[in-house]
Amino acid sequence: MSSQEVQLLTLYSSASPFRKDSDSGRSRNPSIKTNQPCSRHHHFRSSRKINRISSSRHPEVTSPVPRVGNRRCVCYDLHKELVPYKSAWDWQREVVGLRKELASKDVDFEDTLMVLQHCPVYTMGTGSKQDFLKFDVSNAPYDLYRTERGGEVTYHGPGQLVMYPIMNLRYHKMDLHWYLRALEEVIMRALSSSFSIKSSRLEDFTGVWVDDQKVAAIGVRVSKWVSFHGLALNVTTDLTPFKQIVPCGIRNREVGSIKNLLAETSTTKYTDSQIIEIAHNALIKEFSGVFQLELEMIHNSMHDLLPQKSVF
Repeated sequence: MSSQEVQLLTLYSSASPFRKDSDSGRSRNPSIKTNQPCSRHHHFRSSRKINRISSSRHPEVTSPVPRVGNRRCVCYDLHKELVPYKSAWDWQREVVGLRKELASKDVDFEDTLMVLQHCPVYTMGTGSKQDFLKFDVSNAPYDLYRTERGGEVTYHGPGQLVMYPIMNLRYHKMDLHWYLRALEEVIMRALSSSFSIKSSRLEDFTGVWVDDQKVAAIGVRVSKWVSFHGLALNVTTDLTPFKQIVPCGIRNREVGSIKNLLAETSTTKYTDSQIIEIAHNALIKEFSGVFQLELEMIHNSMHDLLPQKSVF
């Protein structure tokens, strides 16, 4: 493994919400109170297990760029764990920095995907308005971060599958709108193939909807055509924390989850863990297909990373 690949896997866990960051210009909001740290982790220990997933499908949303085979994507699969938001955010930025450096030398030969769940947290986009918060930021129910992604405030928590694709769009399609529609397509196909749930887009909004319920949010950042941040699908999520915000700044719509939709429509009884596993497998498969990627799946525990701040 090269030194650059080692850097790609580095994680940081000591930073606090809204702190001053020298490379982004974010400043700490002294009124933010962090009173709900992530106290539990779902560790699933394993050796460095690698599987490969690929798809030869070429759907409408995929890139017209001709290729010899599918592009490689390393997928760090932590979907059974609760990962502190700041740790995942710092990890993303570390990988993005490396991807941009490699791209500048025309040696960026692979994409990266992180799949995980978060400890309870609220996140805001770069231009998000505090008008969409229904609480005093000095007494926030959970950690609150303003990030560089697009979109308004949202909630992340247990039971929600989050995917962070870090992709060089020069090798896919240099079109942000195409990229957003492709992420929506991943979710819509996964809902259909896994649970026969018919979902749709809503004109003028980003995300995926089932009737009037938004089941998945998308917020991304693209820098020098390298993407980060990503999508969040409510699978078995407790939706109560969404009541403390105006999710995505949309006042007249509800938030939904796969679990609640199945309770209304399905005669099959699933456990929460079964729903998460089925949804996770479908998301991975459809992500590979929509973006024409060969995924190298790496299964490890975040517990193995954070204490040593080292590679898997």
